[in-house]
Amino acid sequence: MLGGWPRGGIWLSTDPTDMRRGFDGLCALVSGHLGCNPADGRWYVFVNRRRTIVKVLGFERGGFFIWSKRLEEGLFASPPASGHAALALSSTELTALIDGIDITVRRRRKRYGGPRVASG
Repeated sequence: MLGGWPRGGIWLSTDPTDMRRGFDGLCALVSGHLGCNPADGRWYVFVNRRRTIVKVLGFERGGFFIWSKRLEEGLFASPPASGHAALALSSTELTALIDGIDITVRRRRKRYGGPRVASG
């Protein structure tokens, strides 16, 4: 997609987004609605109400970028109802969303997270 995956994570907005929004409009959504700094190194993913367009807003050294995709047929999967303004996605889940695979995860499997350091 771009020069690699973001260092800060990927967040999917659970509310439909007006895709006429550009850099400033999407940055306003990130800061106002999601309560995050749009220049924090994360990628923010937005899907329109009809689920035919997806936009990814991110910040790399030197400035913002927007990546978008419009489907000619079919729909992107709808975000699962979570009660939150945004959901964290892995790079695999973002790729699945863009490729048309439903990203609904019923249960996450436990994974090794590295050694734990004792506090004290």
